[in-house]
Amino acid sequence: MAKVLNGVEHDLGGLFVKRVLPNKEKKMVGPFIFFDQMGPSDFPAGKGINVRPHPHIGLSTLTYLFEGGILHRDSLGNNLEIQPGDVNWMTAGKGITHSERETFEVRANEHRINGLQCWIALPEHMAEIEPSFTHVKKNELPHFIHEGVMMRLIVGEAYGMSSPIKNYSPMFYIDIAASEGSKIDKPHPTQETAIFPISGKVEVGGVTYGEGEFVLLDESDTTINVVECGRFIMLGGDKFDPIPHLFWNFVSFSEARIEQAKSDWESGNFPSVPGDNKEFIPLKKRVTAS
Repeated sequence: MAKVLNGVEHDLGGLFVKRVLPNKEKKMVGPFIFFDQMGPSDFPAGKGINVRPHPHIGLSTLTYLFEGGILHRDSLGNNLEIQPGDVNWMTAGKGITHSERETFEVRANEHRINGLQCWIALPEHMAEIEPSFTHVKKNELPHFIHEGVMMRLIVGEAYGMSSPIKNYSPMFYIDIAASEGSKIDKPHPTQETAIFPISGKVEVGGVTYGEGEFVLLDESDTTINVVECGRFIMLGGDKFDPIPHLFWNFVSFSEARIEQAKSDWESGNFPSVPGDNKEFIPLKKRVTAS
């Protein structure tokens, strides 16, 4: 039977998020080791997202917006704004530093942010690859339209579609808008699967779920029934075994590697972000599990 994983609220540089993964009941869904719902939040002129430079290892970050804009800068020299429907995919590998803020045009006016950010763990044999960054516009992503269902495949493979974003383990991440009465089969019956309604209601196994509920499907759940028109994210992939360690922004199968990353950040050994090197987020000495 499907079950809801409840999130915990966190403050990230003025942006309140609901963090569902990692969760006490389920640390990962496929390769997804972190899932944040950002907003929806409204900001007055002069306030907004202000996530100072910080490091990552051993993972890829996935940013996807429904409303608003975020300015991404990283230690590779990338400097661009993500808009709704576009994808930012940053692979940290052996180490990267980045910040998430806003353009002057956004910050200087009233604005709104609404979106999702996920971390995808790299397989152990790829954990130390070279860092990279990919930005893909929404019109470059595969789409599917049939019988009241519209899908956009963001990352991975599903329903005969393949995303242009290079990923490192079997997975899928899909944005779906569907009309009442639509039926959607799980894309990969043997892979772990979760759904997250942005609006509307869906029914799985005779139980109805609504906006903001992160629903982990059971192996026996094969079909999602749309009972109220809306939009939802479907994500998942092959089960990770073993599950890597997670401390702050670091993912690794080795505790010693995480200790090294902590020391490197405190010692200033991570690369800096061009154009955003005046401040940074200090290392967190202690991390409380969600």
